[in-house]
Amino acid sequence: MSALTVNVHEAKTHFSRLLEQAHAGQEIVLAKAGKPYARLMPLDQAESGRRPGRLSGCVDDAFFEPLPDDELRAWEPTG
Repeated sequence: MSALTVNVHEAKTHFSRLLEQAHAGQEIVLAKAGKPYARLMPLDQAESGRRPGRLSGCVDDAFFEPLPDDELRAWEPTG
């Protein structure tokens, strides 16, 4: 699919339609005074940063064990 070139005035008039076309994969070049000025194109689909269970087996069970008393005392405020 080749890029569609649209002048700024037409883009302002039909922005919603152009946005839908870009979302559908159409690359749109916005032109100002007949010269390419900007590109309207779809964003890559962002992958969610959270996936339940993705660290399964990566955390040692010792992580969940209670801390020794001397370690706990080190975290207590001194005052």
